[in-house]
Amino acid sequence: MLRAGIVGLPNVGKSTLFNALVANAKAQAANFPFCTIEPNVGVVAVPDERLATLAQISSSDDIVPARVEFVDIAGLVAGASKGEGLGNQFLANIREVDAIVHVVRCFESDDIIHVAGSVDPSRDIEVINLELALSDLAQIERRLERAKKQARGNKEIQLEVDVLEKLLPVLNEGQPARVVPLEDEEAEAIKTLGLLTSKPIIYAANVSEDDLASGNAQVEQVRAIAAAENAQVVVISAQVESELIELPEADRQDFLDSLGVTEGGLKSLIRATYELLGLRTYFTTGPKETRAWTIHAGMSAPQAAGVIHTDFERGFIRAETVSYEDLVANGSMSSAKDSGLVRSEGKDYVVQEGDVMLFRFNV
Repeated sequence: MLRAGIVGLPNVGKSTLFNALVANAKAQAANFPFCTIEPNVGVVAVPDERLATLAQISSSDDIVPARVEFVDIAGLVAGASKGEGLGNQFLANIREVDAIVHVVRCFESDDIIHVAGSVDPSRDIEVINLELALSDLAQIERRLERAKKQARGNKEIQLEVDVLEKLLPVLNEGQPARVVPLEDEEAEAIKTLGLLTSKPIIYAANVSEDDLASGNAQVEQVRAIAAAENAQVVVISAQVESELIELPEADRQDFLDSLGVTEGGLKSLIRATYELLGLRTYFTTGPKETRAWTIHAGMSAPQAAGVIHTDFERGFIRAETVSYEDLVANGSMSSAKDSGLVRSEGKDYVVQEGDVMLFRFNV
């Protein structure tokens, strides 16, 4: 399951957003720093309208969506890399997630105290990025000292040394490791370090209800920083998300339409996260259930089968495959087969977004 950590300075709306996204989460949202002490975890369904359509075609008893785990991590302050505030705990929690959702305050309010006394997205982002970079810097310096002693005659460790030395000056400037382009083998060489600043990041610009559709000058600051880091930006309103969960499901889209937006924050965040991490969705469907499965782009049919169960990958024979669009257009699997649209794919087939698959395998 994909794990996304929600991070940011205290009082930027992290816990309010988390509560709204998870709906029944127990995180406390309050107007004071460190109201989140232990990381709160909530699992949410990935919104996907295709599931209901497939379930109707297959007369499925159940629908099982893909899931994302959101982790609400305690607020960070300057000096966290040296243990200030809840720094050590915060940094340890970030190491365990696949992607970071960095909530940045982009709204003014006299009623909500900013930990620095004013709203400045550029400064706020710099505070967190610097603390993460300092933590990574200390880790790299420790690892380099050991690796240089072990590198003689060992090509793998020498590659690790070369990569770390490439990252060192960038981190010394307070920049994240992700701005340094690495070859696949270079990234693999340092993977076990779990560098904080190498994790994919989405900046969630938290705006007021009035600015959700159009953004504001503070959002543009966030976008400029994200562009320099090849990061994603999602404009979101924790206030609106909180209001949405109080509405009946049937009324939510009308509310969003009235604000000039087409989708809620959960869908926007998940879509951006999937894009950032290069994730794809395929489906299995039948009378028992219709289910969404998450894979990485470029996965072969056996690898995709292995997401269901390792036995499926080991004993893979073939995959009966049809695109979602072709299946819906024909109205049933049998009709799609009659039209020659259900293909028998082998081990080399690369699974595509929206494929509907039935795996044949030996036990």
